[in-house]
Amino acid sequence: MTGSPVSKNHFVDKHRVELIQRVSNIEPILDELLKEKVIQQESYDRIRALQTSQEKMRELYSGPLKAGSASKDVFYQILQTHERLLVNDLC
Repeated sequence: MTGSPVSKNHFVDKHRVELIQRVSNIEPILDELLKEKVIQQESYDRIRALQTSQEKMRELYSGPLKAGSASKDVFYQILQTHERLLVNDLC
C-alpha cells in the first residue's frame, strides 16, 4: 500500500467511492477549485468536457486530489458548501 496512513484518514480519501457515486453538483465545485487554484484552466476544461459526474469525480481523484492534503482540505470545504447533505450523511 502506498501513501501515509494519515492521508487515508482524510474525509476525501475515506469516502472516495461514495463521493464518486453521489456528488451530483460538480460544476460549481469545479468553479471553486479553479478559483482556489487547486486545478488549472486546462484541467478544468478537460474535466468539464467529461460526460458524467462520476467521470468528472474520478478525474479529480486521479489528478488534482492526489496533490496532497491541502488540495483535499479545499475540496472538503467546497463539498460542505455545495453538497452539505451528502457530507452530513457520510459523517
